[in-house]
Amino acid sequence: MTEEILALAKKVWNYHLLRHALVKSDCILVLGSHDTRVAERGAELYLQGFAPLIVMSGGLGRLTKESFTQPEALLFAQIAMEHGVPKEAILIEDKSTNTGENVIFSRKFLAEKGLHPTNIILVQKPYMERRSFATFKKIWPEPNVCVTSPQISFEDYPTPSLPMEKVINVMVGDLQRIKLYAEKGFQIYQAIPDDVWQAFERLAQLGFDEQLIKE
Repeated sequence: MTEEILALAKKVWNYHLLRHALVKSDCILVLGSHDTRVAERGAELYLQGFAPLIVMSGGLGRLTKESFTQPEALLFAQIAMEHGVPKEAILIEDKSTNTGENVIFSRKFLAEKGLHPTNIILVQKPYMERRSFATFKKIWPEPNVCVTSPQISFEDYPTPSLPMEKVINVMVGDLQRIKLYAEKGFQIYQAIPDDVWQAFERLAQLGFDEQLIKE
């Protein structure tokens, strides 16, 4: 892992972060993933009083279907309860398999319960903040939404089960999707600065292409 790779990856990481200021909201929508620290962040926000309700959203996606034995939402709910969130404050949507479905299914699920939130806090991984926001606003434009993630630096984010190489691969794939999915109408448009796109191209050239969509 060279200094060049780390510098390029940090540039991409910083682009993905939105750094929204959080406000008290009607619910916290936690998007499932392979990173259980996302559930811990959702629990933290609930316990700080940011919203009276948490929706855990996620079945088994492309990165968890081979490593998880239960839907992401069920595991995330368990983690939240272990951190002190009461069971009655948690709603579970466990059928979605990607970010778009997280939003579509959660919106439908809440509506069926007579819930129509006007302010939502979206919780995701750090390098998926921007893509999650862009997807949410395309599919469900009406609520005010702010996005947050585990408060962990780029350098401290990797774990033994999520090494830096994998983090960079997934992060590069997510940046490509910000561009391609906007063109396909799956997300709202997000401007990508030239230096960020150049970092993406260089990382792909260096072999960080495992999560890229082959066109």
